[in-house]
Amino acid sequence: MIEIDLTPLQTRLVELSPLGRTSLLPALHIAQELYGYIPEPVATEIGKSLGVPLADVHGVIEFYSLFYSEPVGKKIIRVCTDPACQLAGGESVLATLCQQAGLHPGETLSDGSVTIERAPCLGLCEHAPSLLVNQTAIGRANPSQSRHLLEGRGFEPRTILGGEPRILSGNCGRGHPTTLDEYLSSGGYQGLRKALDTTPQSVIAEVKTSGLVGRGGAAFPTGIKWEGAAMAKGETRFVVCNADESEPGTFKDRVLMEEDPHQILEGLLIAGYAVGASRGYIYIRGEYQNAFRIMSQALAEAYMHNYLGSNLLGTNFSFDIELRLGAGAYICGEETALFESIEGKRGFPRLKPPFPTTHGLFGQPTVVNNVETLCNIPHIIRNGAAAYRQLGTEKSPGTKLFCLSGDVARPGLYEVPFRVTLRHLLYELGGGMHAGRTLKAVLFGGAAGAFATEQHLDIRMSFEDLRTASLPLGSGVVMAIDDSRDLRSFLLSLGRFFAHESCGKCFPCQIGTQRQYEILERVSAGNPLPEDANRLTDVGWTMSDASICGLGQTAATAVLSALKLWPELFQPTQI
Repeated sequence: MIEIDLTPLQTRLVELSPLGRTSLLPALHIAQELYGYIPEPVATEIGKSLGVPLADVHGVIEFYSLFYSEPVGKKIIRVCTDPACQLAGGESVLATLCQQAGLHPGETLSDGSVTIERAPCLGLCEHAPSLLVNQTAIGRANPSQSRHLLEGRGFEPRTILGGEPRILSGNCGRGHPTTLDEYLSSGGYQGLRKALDTTPQSVIAEVKTSGLVGRGGAAFPTGIKWEGAAMAKGETRFVVCNADESEPGTFKDRVLMEEDPHQILEGLLIAGYAVGASRGYIYIRGEYQNAFRIMSQALAEAYMHNYLGSNLLGTNFSFDIELRLGAGAYICGEETALFESIEGKRGFPRLKPPFPTTHGLFGQPTVVNNVETLCNIPHIIRNGAAAYRQLGTEKSPGTKLFCLSGDVARPGLYEVPFRVTLRHLLYELGGGMHAGRTLKAVLFGGAAGAFATEQHLDIRMSFEDLRTASLPLGSGVVMAIDDSRDLRSFLLSLGRFFAHESCGKCFPCQIGTQRQYEILERVSAGNPLPEDANRLTDVGWTMSDASICGLGQTAATAVLSALKLWPELFQPTQI
């Protein structure tokens, strides 16, 4: 038995111990950084230091896919095989790497040098197929480069940015994260200064007048959410930035964090002032460690120059922000599961009501907004709601970041006003399909979305127009699929994703996602059983109606959409 030296861990836990259970995830990240995994003596020491029962420590380790209780390779290669990467050949990359190393997915070389894993979406969809070698992102992976990929060498992802006007993404594309000085020179923190010169009620009123709704998928009116939290009873209030961007096809929040971090901090600061909070959290998905590092640097800059801390900019307003790094759980993008994770628990969603605006983080009134939503706030406050509403449509004001991926010539992040057409996005900005290919389908909204076809090309990209067409705008995913693709294989990748990511708290989702995946395996192989189409419909509507959170409620949306558009896909393949 290998003896574990706990001294380095004990030294690092000194600052975390007084905070108790809420420091469990940070402590586990430290432990894994020190030892490569979390052995039993280390788990015991963490539980003892934080006052968390050992059974609960193990429960958290087992819940998150990026924590390991057994030794793994010094180099961990995570290969994405979810929708965009599946289209681009992710399965072939995974198979070739495993063959080259003599491993199966999930296995480690006997010398402990390399572990290869199948990964859910890595948020690098515009660079598909993608992988992470430890924390190094590699895009456009090619099976012929397997030896280089095993060594962690490959194409360094650089996102194509486009669209007009680029309000939210204007500071992106510099080739480096926007520094505080650069942010200030472009008008940064003027929105915060203007907010601090007025009342919190006036700030909320301006956000309500702007018509801003959430950009994470739910599209709830932001000002109404803030007002609810500000008026709720409670001694303490919190504001939380949801940066757990895990929806397949989505990568906009990653780009904003990596390239314009102060814009996010300013939005969260204004939100905190408006609702009467003195502390905020930014919860970043575990696969985004580069974004976590950049946000940490921006946080240090902000504290150094009094944009965070006590008596900001000479006022009576004080505000602190804490960064939290997730550990691989799609469900933590659901706001209440995110609270549980910050509190040091497994990321199970809570039953609603009560809602976060009255009973959120640590049981206190809480506002949760995603990265893109918060990035709108400085511009609304600085320039006024009237100027903001000049863009977009009456019911969908402002601009939207669309994540364009799949079978297009120029996948990337495009910012456009609500009202441009799908045709404009795909063909004028994205360059259309690859040579010789035509459009077969477009997946809107990510894995939890629905399919469009050529007949939808002239639809306006707005909440109201897409709603009329029964298409979800969601988080802004637009994934193009050309006529060479087998949609059954694509649906199988969606089914595998949800079966893997279901947290298991409620049976409709836990069992339903597994049954859906099993049926899609038969469909993909061309051998569905009689009535499998009806079984998919029954399972889908059961999950939609009976699951307790958005994961289960939308896990069948794309499949149900495909059943309606292409019923022939679910029949036995003719030989």
